[in-house]
Amino acid sequence: MVTGGFLQMLRKRKELIPLIGFMAFAATGATSASIYFLLTKPDVILNKTNNPEPWETLDPSKPQKLITIKQEWKPVEELQIVKGLTK
Repeated sequence: MVTGGFLQMLRKRKELIPLIGFMAFAATGATSASIYFLLTKPDVILNKTNNPEPWETLDPSKPQKLITIKQEWKPVEELQIVKGLTK
C-alpha cells in the first residue's frame, strides 16, 4: 500500500518526478561504482588471509587508475634492485 500512496503523491506533484529520477540515477551510479572498485581494484582488500600483501603482485606495466591518458608505466630500477635484495 505504500507504493500506491507514493504514486498518488507523484500524480499530484509532478515537479518531483525529475528530482526522484536524478536521485535514483545518482544512487545507482554510486552503488555500481562502489561495487566495481570493490571487485576490481587491488587497493581494496576483502580477504587478508589469502593475500596479505596484494601490492607485491601488482604489474607495473598495467595502469591502476580508472582513466589513463598517454602515460607509460615502467618499473623503477631502484625498486627492482631493492626487491631483488630483500627476497
